[in-house]
Amino acid sequence: MDSAAAPADTADEPGRPATRAWTTRLVIMGLVLSALNLRPAITSLGALLEEVRDGLGMSGSIAGLLTSVPPLCFAVFGVMAPRLARRFGPGAVVCAGMAAIAAGLAVRPYAGSTAGFLAASALALMGIAVSNVLMPVIVKRWFPDRVGSMTGLYSMALALGTSLAAAVTVPMAGALGGRWQSGLVVWAVLAAAAVLPWLPLVRASGVGARNGPENRPTERPADTSVNRPADTSVNTSVNRPANGPQNAPGPGPEPDAPRITRSRTAWALAVFFGLQATAAYITMGWMAQIFRDAGVPAGTAGLLLAVTMAVGVPLAIVIPRVATRLSHQGPIAVALGVCGLVGYAGLYLAPAGGAWAWALLLGVSNCAFPLALTLVGMRSRTAAGVAKLSAFAQSTGYLISIPGPLLVGVLYQHSGGWGLPLALMTALMIPQIVMGVLAGRKRTVEDEWGWRGAA
Repeated sequence: MDSAAAPADTADEPGRPATRAWTTRLVIMGLVLSALNLRPAITSLGALLEEVRDGLGMSGSIAGLLTSVPPLCFAVFGVMAPRLARRFGPGAVVCAGMAAIAAGLAVRPYAGSTAGFLAASALALMGIAVSNVLMPVIVKRWFPDRVGSMTGLYSMALALGTSLAAAVTVPMAGALGGRWQSGLVVWAVLAAAAVLPWLPLVRASGVGARNGPENRPTERPADTSVNRPADTSVNTSVNRPANGPQNAPGPGPEPDAPRITRSRTAWALAVFFGLQATAAYITMGWMAQIFRDAGVPAGTAGLLLAVTMAVGVPLAIVIPRVATRLSHQGPIAVALGVCGLVGYAGLYLAPAGGAWAWALLLGVSNCAFPLALTLVGMRSRTAAGVAKLSAFAQSTGYLISIPGPLLVGVLYQHSGGWGLPLALMTALMIPQIVMGVLAGRKRTVEDEWGWRGAA
């Protein structure tokens, strides 16, 4: 046991088992509720994009810019997450992120101008950005031997929130008076609810804020074989007492850790993350419009988008579990990419006639996201390494994804159809498959550095 943690543990000895179970349940509840809020800000807008454009007088290019704001905010603000977590603790940062989402979603429908709408959206997306990065960190710190199952749980909640917003935003807008503002503002309530589980965790001494479960006695040996392909030469550092990253104030690299940019696996994972994010945000921002332009009614187009997102609910549980049991995750990336290629071809050849099939295929393809999150947890050995890798892969990846939705809007406006945008989306799927294969190889960033840290 860490000597620094011993006094606090001893003082809490009588109530420790009950307290530990209580806080663990709160962490799980916080993860699920937070994950539910990581996409409704985006997919609710996609379902009402035409109405928002008309209401605010947006051109196609400005609408394309609007669909590019999420990855831009994720790239800019996501990189700040590890630093904020080291200072305030990951639980406190996620709590503040949920509050920012609630505030942004409450304000943006009534901003009255495109600039105000963008600014309020950026506030909500800032909260999403830091939470995106810290979700894998919290999982690694609290559930080091259950990375696959816990990643699957919050990925499923994320997919559920995404599909729910796509499915019910248009009907809710109609039920609340037929105004698009009403359909968007209701999602602020869900975000406000996600703040609640984190509040007691942040207030509790040494729980959910600066200290994680790594500073308490472990009930069972931490077997991280679930988190990566088995390698008996690796000495897990999750429970070591020697002033490692797990006993630091928050997730951060050891002082002598090499730069993450020296890792080829980190770069492969970042590019894979960026390309799958490009496909996801193009889908969330524009797929309903593709179906509407093909003659599909607005309500049905929203349902098709919801189906695309809902496919990720069961697959978000299955894919991380399967991935953690394979020695190479590349075949999963290939299978998902092939589904995307077929889906894009269908949207070009028969967008209305095969609409439900294309929605399903693109939903399967979008499950590259839970695969990418799982790879973040598998490609480093420690919570500190995961924090660094998560921030790099997500920030760099979202930076890569910024031009995609904007370029789709420009091509759509100037070509007058969806042929060129779909050709672009198809072309980007090829390097995504290649990077997924490279990121799925059996190795960690520490292996590439030839570095064992404090051990």
